[in-house]
Amino acid sequence: MSLDTIDRAILRVLQRQGRISNADLSTRVHLSPSACHRRVQRLEQAGFVRDYVALLDARKLGVSTTVFVEITLQGQSDEILEAFEAAVSKIPDVLECHLMAGSADYILKVVAESTEDFARIHRQHLTRLPGVAQMQSSFALRTVFKTTALPV
Repeated sequence: MSLDTIDRAILRVLQRQGRISNADLSTRVHLSPSACHRRVQRLEQAGFVRDYVALLDARKLGVSTTVFVEITLQGQSDEILEAFEAAVSKIPDVLECHLMAGSADYILKVVAESTEDFARIHRQHLTRLPGVAQMQSSFALRTVFKTTALPV
């Protein structure tokens, strides 16, 4: 399925305002409500819209410390990679895990209440991950900007 300019406009609005009503969305993209609804359904069915979520405020939830952890594994075999990925996906404090090309094998984005809480996460979870040879943690001092919106 190829996207036209109206599909892209719908996606731009939805990814920033997922709770917008169909009537308001149709006005914003200059379509009738029924045509807009059909397009949104088609975009959802085609997998362009993966899900609708609420973005929570980490500070208000008490997890304002963000740590990026670079992980180097002992090897690159499928068994080592699969074991690591299965284990890391079970740690609730890890928001993202990326397989990398470069100096580290993986980069994790971890949230914690404080540096002490990160020490607990490190001790109880990260040090127990299978196949890890080396770990380096970098603490974010301040988030300059953050978005979930993809360029559409």
